[in-house]
Amino acid sequence: MVIPLVVCDDSMMARKQLIRALPPEWPVSINQACHGEEAMTMVRQGLAEVMLLDLTMPVMDGFEVLAALRSEGLNPKVIVVSGDVQEEAIRRVNELGALAFLKKPANPEELRETLERLGLLSPPGTEAVASPEPIPPRPAFELKINFRDALREISNVAMGRAAALLAKVLGVFVELPVPAVNLFEVSELHMTLADAQRGERCSALCQGFIGDGIAGEALLLFHDSEISDISKLFNWQPRNDVEVSEMLLDLASILIGACLSGISEQIDVRFSQGHPQLLGLHSSIDSLIHVNQTRWRKTLAVEISYSLEGHNVHFDLLLLFTEDSIQRLSHKINYLLN
Repeated sequence: MVIPLVVCDDSMMARKQLIRALPPEWPVSINQACHGEEAMTMVRQGLAEVMLLDLTMPVMDGFEVLAALRSEGLNPKVIVVSGDVQEEAIRRVNELGALAFLKKPANPEELRETLERLGLLSPPGTEAVASPEPIPPRPAFELKINFRDALREISNVAMGRAAALLAKVLGVFVELPVPAVNLFEVSELHMTLADAQRGERCSALCQGFIGDGIAGEALLLFHDSEISDISKLFNWQPRNDVEVSEMLLDLASILIGACLSGISEQIDVRFSQGHPQLLGLHSSIDSLIHVNQTRWRKTLAVEISYSLEGHNVHFDLLLLFTEDSIQRLSHKINYLLN
């Protein structure tokens, strides 16, 4: 019997990776959804006996999908496949009715074992004797996956791992956004940073990285108005700006290090990282840009804005790749896809 399956993820790259990981003998007809609302429509139309569901999506995220399924009394068998690997995220999806959780990118053997454990796939050698129905063809993905979409998905997985580490260190739940990927001139970067900080004074740190022809800087911005809340999470009240700097440098090491590690693992590049450096404390974006404009010309920027649930804390992480790195980064991503 052919099983109607919905693969719900906002990234075409993620959907391609997941569909490739499906057991080739699993008789499924595959429908793809770019966000939760599309997936819910497919469920209501009877197109989703099984759903493979991402968590971090625009329009309607995976948590909202699970809550909507429960409120409407709809019962597809849901396996969450996500880059958000926080222990609290896993607990929440299980509480909302998900049958299993797999981290991105899904390992084919782990996916197979999960399907067998849930009774959705017969173990090898136990198939019925009767002639099975033909297995519907899998999507061909003839269109080339967009470079920005691929880099956004790689960043999504990396930021999820960084969030899981931060959640453990601070004892919080980190709310994750959909990363944004853009190619900026320095003037456009200025506008982006100014918008992120909403006119508030901020503190900024950076950490350089380089490896296999790919180089850049990670830039981390904090609102000054939130530093006292960050201090409470660290159970430390800095007595002066030197101690504030030490605290922020510790936080930068956690976030930037884990995020770069997640990217390097996926594209098979070992980054050498410099030490985090303070760019400015209690500064305006204008002054930060003015002082550092020679280091940021045209740059490929990945923007990630973390928020801490239940706390007045969020911070903006930008991964700024040099223009010269784009070709090599594109090559590594194409190799990963093919």
